[in-house]
Amino acid sequence: MVEASQTLILLSEVVSAPPLLLHLHHHRRLVKSLILPKNGWLFSATKLVNPFFAFLDPEVAHRLAVSAAARGWVPREKRPDPSILGQEVWGKRFSNPIGLSAGFDKNAEAVEGLLGLGFGFVEVGSVTPVPQEGNPKPRIFRLPKEGAIINRCGFNSEGIVAVAKRLGAQHGKRKLETSSTSSSTEDDVNHGGKAGPGILGVNLGKNKTSEDAAADYVQGVHTLSQYADYLVINISSPNTPGLRQLQGRKQLKDLVKKVQAARDEMQWGEEGPPPLLVKIAPDLSRQDLEDIAAVALALRLDGLIISNTTVQRPDPVNKNPVAQESGGLSGKPLFNLSTNILKEMYILTKGKIPLIGCGGIGSGEDAYEKIRAGASLVQLYTAFAYGGPALIPQMKAELAQCLERDGYNSIYEAVGADCR
Repeated sequence: MVEASQTLILLSEVVSAPPLLLHLHHHRRLVKSLILPKNGWLFSATKLVNPFFAFLDPEVAHRLAVSAAARGWVPREKRPDPSILGQEVWGKRFSNPIGLSAGFDKNAEAVEGLLGLGFGFVEVGSVTPVPQEGNPKPRIFRLPKEGAIINRCGFNSEGIVAVAKRLGAQHGKRKLETSSTSSSTEDDVNHGGKAGPGILGVNLGKNKTSEDAAADYVQGVHTLSQYADYLVINISSPNTPGLRQLQGRKQLKDLVKKVQAARDEMQWGEEGPPPLLVKIAPDLSRQDLEDIAAVALALRLDGLIISNTTVQRPDPVNKNPVAQESGGLSGKPLFNLSTNILKEMYILTKGKIPLIGCGGIGSGEDAYEKIRAGASLVQLYTAFAYGGPALIPQMKAELAQCLERDGYNSIYEAVGADCR
């Protein structure tokens, strides 16, 4: 999926840059310091770039956006998050609950740049054990009027070896920078993930031709968990044949047991192993949800992500000719479906398991509705693809206003409010 994340490309000269910056084109360090100020004007300036990317092929635009973020050609958030947005989940401190879902940075190329945009956490992947091309192109389709995207990428991935090398290098760099720039106070050290500020999730997938799904996920755990603040088993993409069958009660129980065992047999320090989550589909029956909740509670799963894309084509998408394309639908039309599933799962798990709400979020009010439906954290993708970096500070401000408006002093107080 992907495209107009487009806006991420902020050429070092930004379209609206004054002549002085253009004149200093070859003095990269000076240019970078001038165009990445501590205030928020550059986030707003990214809106100027959006229209140009709408003319590009979605996958080309996405590729450019990832490259831009990887090279640091994006705004960097220097302003602190509103204190009301901070919370602790899995013993880790999140400065805000708004994250970037898997699918944008599939191969962990741009972790530092994306965290620098102001996300509370970033999830990379899905990563498969062996490199694979995914499904034939074209495989990403925009529905701009509906604020939606249909994709059938099929776990295109460079594989766990390439991603492990990249994460290892980034991990070392972030730890070095953190130790040299942060104070020695315990609060600073604990504010964020293993390698510094910002939480990193790693989403694991299986290869299309693999006959042993559990072995694929175990291989991902063994190779990548040392770099992850949390791990995700993705069993809900509609674009890998047979994958969603792993959401059945027996299949899920067997899979989670094997992956948990693989994680727990590794050597861990004082922090212990990373939390293990499962990402589920929105296209599930009540019985499916009950089965998943039962497994999650029985095996003490650390969390669930609700939800992945849908194979349904709700109004008004079904009236668009592009809706005939196969694949998973994301964006605004997914919001109600995924939020209802989220609410049901919060009730079924009795609020005992942290949930990440994902699907159709495009504003602080949307994020707030997900939180009231039971989410401790939220993720976006499609709205970020269309709206770009300017959306992030806007959403955080709106979410803080929603909490204050309704008399809440923290995210924690609002989680599941509509389920009580």
